[in-house]
Amino acid sequence: MQRAARKLFLTSLIALLAVIGFAATPAQAATWSTSAQYGSWSNGGYTLYNDVWGSGAGAQTMWANSYSNWGVWANHPNTGGVKSYPNATKYVGKTLTSLSSVTSSFNVTAPSSGSYETAYDIWDSNNANEIMLWMNYTGAVGPLGSSVGTVTVGGHTWTLYKGSNGSNAVYSFVRTSNTSSGSVNILAVMNYLKNTKGYFGNITLGNVQFGFEITSSSGGLNFTTNSFGVSSS
Repeated sequence: MQRAARKLFLTSLIALLAVIGFAATPAQAATWSTSAQYGSWSNGGYTLYNDVWGSGAGAQTMWANSYSNWGVWANHPNTGGVKSYPNATKYVGKTLTSLSSVTSSFNVTAPSSGSYETAYDIWDSNNANEIMLWMNYTGAVGPLGSSVGTVTVGGHTWTLYKGSNGSNAVYSFVRTSNTSSGSVNILAVMNYLKNTKGYFGNITLGNVQFGFEITSSSGGLNFTTNSFGVSSS
């Protein structure tokens, strides 16, 4: 084979291998990645956590280019119970009455199989109150507690569930239809629980987390946060 023909053949072979799956994975190409159970990375005032905390979990690798562009590959068995909550976290640290605005936006690409929800997990500074905002969910997952009705607040319509995990109160807002992108007025949600429902007083808003609470992803599934951010004043 002549040199020019050999060069063309090798170039074509490399391109073909890339097409059929030998290209770099997101984790390999990313700025940061980890397969550690509780691996973390700080960037731009946020901290990213791999957070594989549940019983019977499988393998999970988290990658990130920034706090707003990150994802995971997770291979958790098809069994019950939450296995992980890979997330990006922003700490606010102000009382509700001292805040004039807390908003967030997100855009994700999530699989059509498995069991998981894409959710905000919002805490007061004492971790006594947990507020979950389910933006989309798939498979055999459900919120803690009992339904206390449907409410439109923070830019979305939800079914609200009130419960406890044995350590803290849990208020879960489950969106009545799935969405993979949007914005939410977090302060409006918090003030609804404080002023309208009377579930707590003038608490200090602590961590605002956003990520994927994964119950099962057998065979390996990819979850991607294309963009995300939290603003407060």
